[in-house]
Amino acid sequence: MSQPQVRPEIEDLPTYKAGKQVDAVAGLIPYKLSSNENAFAPSPAVLSAIIESASNINRYPDPFATALTKSISTKFDVPEAMIATGTGSVGVCQQIIQATCASGDEVMFAWRSFEAYPIITKIAGAINLEVSLKQDASHDLDAMAKAVTSATRVIFICTPNNPTGNVVSQSEVDEFLKKVPKSVLVIIDEAYVEFNRDPAAVNGLATVKANTNVGLLRTFSKAYGLAGLRVGYFIGPENVAEAVRKTAVPFGVSNIAQSAAVACLEHEEELLENVEAIVQKRNWFERELHALGVDFVESQANFVWLPVGKDTEAFTKLCAEYALAVRPFAGEGVRISIGEQAGLDRVLEVIKVFQLSKNVST
Repeated sequence: MSQPQVRPEIEDLPTYKAGKQVDAVAGLIPYKLSSNENAFAPSPAVLSAIIESASNINRYPDPFATALTKSISTKFDVPEAMIATGTGSVGVCQQIIQATCASGDEVMFAWRSFEAYPIITKIAGAINLEVSLKQDASHDLDAMAKAVTSATRVIFICTPNNPTGNVVSQSEVDEFLKKVPKSVLVIIDEAYVEFNRDPAAVNGLATVKANTNVGLLRTFSKAYGLAGLRVGYFIGPENVAEAVRKTAVPFGVSNIAQSAAVACLEHEEELLENVEAIVQKRNWFERELHALGVDFVESQANFVWLPVGKDTEAFTKLCAEYALAVRPFAGEGVRISIGEQAGLDRVLEVIKVFQLSKNVST
């Protein structure tokens, strides 16, 4: 029986694995630590902007995100022509690839890194060029530079890296850019940069301003707590920004999202106090992990990576029994978001039980 056909590469496309919701467990408050969400509620100023904007949902949003683009331009002291917005950083990622890649072109990134990179590359008909992380989970920029070919169009550097949480240094990126042809667009994906406290980490904005082939990717989903509104942005070469604007879904960023994002930038000091609280909680959690003798990658994001390897499935299952949702990567490790204190306390309890059960079983 004949039926409409889809592209073969789409049939084989893996589904993006969002953070799992928490299964109910009798007598326990559930905690979702699987999606790197900001556990703080929006500030009164942001909520006010959302409510006011909601009265206009019968109207199409500004397709050019004029007010938001102006706010970003002012904050970072860059021309508005260098800015493009989209539905979260993942939406902008897809716009970038659609704007720069044709069938057979290559998109390079470290692996493991942001799970959407290989998916959106395949959607565009481009080729994934994955370069393994080093043993310590850091980017192998030397190997990435050597892997560049005449077909390479875009390179993503995710820092802090999702899901490992570590950063790439400024000196590493500077050396890398000396080896990469200027015709290749290098994207510094800083979705989690507000949580970084490593002074040696790459400064994406300064790197954009110092190079003609570098772009910056950021989001309002994490630090600013607008994950449910879907708004992110690109800053980079004007010709690329123009193309990224052209590949955006018309009216994709809602008027509510635009208004909320502008309010976030106007009241940034208050929001960044929440970010600092998350950083302090992350540092505490890592100290507790260290005290328990747990192997982890030091994080500069709002999550921590436990490279538990073959124990990933068993540990994830035990967390679920304690009404905890964490993000497993089969055979590699588990990513745990820095969420509510009670949830993190329970994770530590689970780790103790897991360690004990492993000792008993052996």
